[in-house]
Amino acid sequence: MPAKPAKKTRKIDAFNLAPGRVLARKYEVIRQLGAGWEGEVYLIRELATGIERTAKLFFPQRNLRDKNTHFYATKLHKLRHCPIVIQYSHQDTITVQGEPVTLLISEYVEGDLLSQFIQRHPGKRLPPFEAVHLLHALASGMECIHALGEYHGDLHSDNIIVEGFGLRFDLKLVDLFHLGAPTREHIRMDTVDMIHVFYEALGGQKHYARQPPEIKYIINGLKRSLILKKFKSAGQLRQHLETMRWS
Repeated sequence: MPAKPAKKTRKIDAFNLAPGRVLARKYEVIRQLGAGWEGEVYLIRELATGIERTAKLFFPQRNLRDKNTHFYATKLHKLRHCPIVIQYSHQDTITVQGEPVTLLISEYVEGDLLSQFIQRHPGKRLPPFEAVHLLHALASGMECIHALGEYHGDLHSDNIIVEGFGLRFDLKLVDLFHLGAPTREHIRMDTVDMIHVFYEALGGQKHYARQPPEIKYIINGLKRSLILKKFKSAGQLRQHLETMRWS
């Protein structure tokens, strides 16, 4: 007998889970935190413990054979000792619109997206000295990831959470990107992206000409070749920031 054709996965572009909805008889939806190409992220509360966590729900057509959820779970587990990485807990499955939907449960981090944090500052930018501390925290966190042979792949101010700041910044990363097996190029891309985040935090092109030479030495006019000539990894960037002198 001919084999039955595989069931076609229903295309879902939005879950729109209402606050109060119970998922898998275990979690209560509090509110949606964000959405993207892969799926949606919700703040949830575990019914048994009252602990707040986040749940990332993947659109079925973006997660065939659970390929993406497997990638995220294994990568987050590998990086569990890196303080800048959100801690993964476990995965579960629910049914939405007749389709099985996988959700990844992880810790809930209270804080602001870096983009929002910057917008609240006078002039909607950070002063140079504060921006250097931000970059140091980011480089230190990414150094741990790179030391394990991994990468982020899509660093920008909308997927960095500022959990706290004072003498130093406490940061968490959102949405590790899947670009395939780690390569030297991925690590270099992360390093260039960190400089772009730094540049944006300082106010971008509008304020670049008036930045002190120590800042311009790091940014290099955003020229990739010049950045990588000085900083081939997050570790090299961190070391420079710890020994740099201000004129």
